[in-house]
Amino acid sequence: MVAMAVLMLAACAERRPRHIFTDDMLLPMTPVKDQGRSELCWAYAMLATIETEHLLRGDSVNLSPVFIGRMLKTYQQTVTKEKLSQRAMGQTLLNMIGRYGVVPYDVLPDDAADALKTPKSVFMLGARYTPGEFGRSVCAPGEYVGLTCFPDSPYYKMIDVPVPDNWEHNRLLNVPMDTLQSRIDSALLHRHPVCWESRGHAMAIVGMAHSEQGRPYYIMKNSWGSDRPYRGLVYVSYKKMWRDMIALYLTRKAYEGR
Repeated sequence: MVAMAVLMLAACAERRPRHIFTDDMLLPMTPVKDQGRSELCWAYAMLATIETEHLLRGDSVNLSPVFIGRMLKTYQQTVTKEKLSQRAMGQTLLNMIGRYGVVPYDVLPDDAADALKTPKSVFMLGARYTPGEFGRSVCAPGEYVGLTCFPDSPYYKMIDVPVPDNWEHNRLLNVPMDTLQSRIDSALLHRHPVCWESRGHAMAIVGMAHSEQGRPYYIMKNSWGSDRPYRGLVYVSYKKMWRDMIALYLTRKAYEGR
């Protein structure tokens, strides 16, 4: 009984926030998802960004990362013919929507069994769509721009980001760090979400906050479920955010400060 009580106390402690933050602005979100043991954080983060962007337009969509995972496997088996991991970048998510589309989350949720078939059509508001048609309705070709900062490469040029997750050799716009920081903060202040990628994880930036000491933080929507401190959100310091950043994705309208 004593051991059980200790375990329960430890579990409660893990769920209790260690720090207190004040949210300066927080964008609307769909429910926090759970990627489980998959390596699809890039898909969850980019889809979360698309979902919040739609909520801000008055259009509610909740999209299925599981569908993207299945289509990624199909793509790797039939096109690349290589055995690759599930790790990738936000641009890969955009590419997958362009190739295969996407379906609503309720059709293929996080806990969808392997036996649940991948749908060939979906229904929304009384209309029937193929996954491709539905995908184009929620994310138009060229709607998002990918940004990075590699000082050794020419600025304001498209570069092949030299990280293992970029096995597709996607090219992103390389901009100076101070420009990148100002563009991202401007996008958030204009109420646009941003997809953030580091070498180890990807999340959607959905707000800004400050600590009790007044230090600024970004609020990120994670994909590890809501049974954690801050109910699935993560508060990342400015220093860590920019130190660990590899790539950022936002709409062209957000990049232009509109």
